[in-house]
Amino acid sequence: MRLPNEQLEKLKQQKYVAEKKLTAARHREKQLQHELKQLTRSERTHRLCTRAGMLETFLREPTVLTDDDVMELLSFIFHSETVQMKLNMLIEKRKETGQPDGG
Repeated sequence: MRLPNEQLEKLKQQKYVAEKKLTAARHREKQLQHELKQLTRSERTHRLCTRAGMLETFLREPTVLTDDDVMELLSFIFHSETVQMKLNMLIEKRKETGQPDGG
């Protein structure tokens, strides 16, 4: 039969080990969250660069236009009811198929 002090020491040791494992798990969780954030950032950067390149193929002289000029042009284009209908259709199609943004 164990003495109460032995049981207490064993429980303290188990608690210590469990706390160490918990600390390690929290640290690993932070590492994984950081990795996810980096991957998400990389995906976004890739998407932005790809789509900016697509836009530039439609601008006759992209180096002549300012950012404000491009924004004005895009605002003009996207205020069109036809463009909004097409955009809504594309969004719904992607939602229905569950496919990613295609980037």
